[in-house]
Amino acid sequence: MRGWQQQYSALRALMIKLISKRSPMLIAVAAFLLAIACDPRPENYYTNNTLSETLDLGNQIGTDTSIDSPTIDLIWKTQTVSSGDNLSNIAQRAGLSAQEVYLISRSKQGKSLRNLFPGEVIRFAINSINGDLVEMQYEKSPLEVYTFTAQDNRFISKRIIREPEIITSFRKGQIDQSLYLAGKKAQLPDKTVMELANIFGWDIDFVFDIRAGDSFSLLFEEQYIDGQRLGTGNILAASFTNRGKTYDAVRYTNKNGQASYYTPDGLSMRKAFLRTPLDIFRISSGFNLRRKHPIHKKIKAHRGVDYAAPKGTPVYASGDGRVIEAGYSRANGNYIFIQHGQTYTTKYLHLSRKNVRTGQTVTQRQEIGKVGATGYATGPHLHYEFLVNGVHQNPRTVALPKANPIPASEKERFTEIVTALFNQLAENQQADKLAMQSMDTE
Repeated sequence: MRGWQQQYSALRALMIKLISKRSPMLIAVAAFLLAIACDPRPENYYTNNTLSETLDLGNQIGTDTSIDSPTIDLIWKTQTVSSGDNLSNIAQRAGLSAQEVYLISRSKQGKSLRNLFPGEVIRFAINSINGDLVEMQYEKSPLEVYTFTAQDNRFISKRIIREPEIITSFRKGQIDQSLYLAGKKAQLPDKTVMELANIFGWDIDFVFDIRAGDSFSLLFEEQYIDGQRLGTGNILAASFTNRGKTYDAVRYTNKNGQASYYTPDGLSMRKAFLRTPLDIFRISSGFNLRRKHPIHKKIKAHRGVDYAAPKGTPVYASGDGRVIEAGYSRANGNYIFIQHGQTYTTKYLHLSRKNVRTGQTVTQRQEIGKVGATGYATGPHLHYEFLVNGVHQNPRTVALPKANPIPASEKERFTEIVTALFNQLAENQQADKLAMQSMDTE
């Protein structure tokens, strides 16, 4: 300590002498010498230690700043995409600069931001000190998120696909008026109710065959992420009792990844033909070989079924086949005839438009046209005919070809999977029955 005081005294005397010369350069040298003399740190400090300092570079775009960094406080701003929005005006509302928007759009995933849809969410992580963007998150859906992170005067982007948690749920219902109302009462979404109708639609006419007291039960998937319910997935197994007869169906995915619904015995629920070629309708005129024609007022055989529906209602091919005629005539209006193998033919008349041409191959439930009122028609409807070996049959009552069975190579695997699902469905049915009996005795 004494040595340091002696050095200080000597340097102080030298400084006074230099100042007395009144030279600016000499005065600066004197001040530097005095500063060194006033530093009480050890003589070997600067030779044995590295001078380090933490620098906050967050005020420059492109600094490698992590969301989880404890040295930066972030302010999160959330914007929901509205009709007509684009990235520029959304970023402007959040207070971003034009340069930040430009750098984001130039990133690898920048193209994903070109077509924004109402309801999508964009979040901005803003540096609370300088107001610069640290990260942007574009939530296209709860399962698909794009992130854009500032790094080295650019934004590093990546696409994140999240897998939802799948939970198997059970519901049951009894029909009072319609399947739709019974499904809503059972807290099933419209999508699941429609899927249930499609599964059993080849065996049950949900417009004319449903009776009060019919019942159903099903196992289906529900999707969750972060504890929030996203929606429903596929029906796994289902049972439907109509007029005292019970139909069972189970979803099975084969070794090629193709999924379909089967009976417990391995017969496909999907028949060769749809019972009706459209979804929304009422029968305005049935199959009647002695019907009085509404326009000509004469007794004329009505060799098909008229399905009244709003103009523009989609019309589907009732089975796989080939279009043998697609044209227009004065009586039929726009029409389509489809040949299904050597035995069956279906005809679709009075369409407002045709979506297929002669010679084209079609698949079951492919949209081939739309309901109209062309030709001899008193209002929008579809006239549908079903022919077997050239002879007209009533489409509502004709015996449809049997379903294809599960391939022999899949039988063992099918039995194992199906047995487990039906056992689970039966256990839920029994548990629900016991719970109802317990409530009745209380």
